[in-house]
Amino acid sequence: MSKSRKLTKAYEALPKILKVILQIFFGVLIGGIYRIIRFFETGSILCLIVGILVLVTGIGNIIIWIVDLITEILFDRITIFA
Repeated sequence: MSKSRKLTKAYEALPKILKVILQIFFGVLIGGIYRIIRFFETGSILCLIVGILVLVTGIGNIIIWIVDLITEILFDRITIFA
């Protein structure tokens, strides 16, 4: 198992309440970094593009932060564009 796969699995294995708290305070960074790491796992160019846009753009960052927070609460993982 590659190191990047271990990183996303470790994040997904965290308790739901901890992931929601992390999303509230650090979701701005977590969303972009998570998607870039998923690109190295899956090879999906969409993950890479969205990850970079989330980290670089302010408005995209806020939108993805809200979407990631909602998906963490509802589905217990980041699902949109990941």
